[in-house]
Amino acid sequence: MPNAPKRTIAVLGGTGKEGSGLALRWAHAGHSILIGSRSTERAREAAAGINARAGAQRATGADNRSAAQGAEIVVLAVPYSAQLTMLSEVKAVLDGKILIDVTVPLVPPKVSTAQLPDGGSAVLKAQAMLGSGVRVVSAFQNVSAEHLTLGQVIDCDVLVCGDDRDAREAAVALARDAGMRAFHAGPLANSVVAEALTSVLIAINRQYKIKHSGIRITGLPDDAGRG
Repeated sequence: MPNAPKRTIAVLGGTGKEGSGLALRWAHAGHSILIGSRSTERAREAAAGINARAGAQRATGADNRSAAQGAEIVVLAVPYSAQLTMLSEVKAVLDGKILIDVTVPLVPPKVSTAQLPDGGSAVLKAQAMLGSGVRVVSAFQNVSAEHLTLGQVIDCDVLVCGDDRDAREAAVALARDAGMRAFHAGPLANSVVAEALTSVLIAINRQYKIKHSGIRITGLPDDAGRG
């Protein structure tokens, strides 16, 4: 998508492996990144590291609320145990925005066993909490942080679920900008599949002593999902 607009993206949890990896790929693609953290100092350190690796000054560190307030699109990349607490913290500044939720309901120590929450989906719970004024999209749950180093080919597809097609398309476009094939996978309720699948992939990783198993959608042209 050569003419796709450049966005201002807040990554809450951007100091973690998954969040910082996505932020790095988007910064490298030319987007402006706001790294959110409970610690502004840690956020600034993470942003400086991203800028050094991306070779451009595109990332800035801030507290979570400030990052979310200053962005067009907000990405939530925190552990399941912190999901709803984080959303409570930033809910007041999310109205009218797209929230891409990467949450996977992993419950230690049995992270290789699917343990979905009441209602069937962590991301559905997020939408219910935030209300219809926030367009919640589910994506990136099945992409290992191991894939996100710059220069590495991401041998894994992304399922994008959401009730608003334009919001889904924004997430699909960001996945493409990060070097991934991404596919519209239906309404937000379908996120239950991607969330549960992460535990399956962890079980495969453990069984075969690998770090980053993923999924591929077959039966489509080679350029499908890439714009």
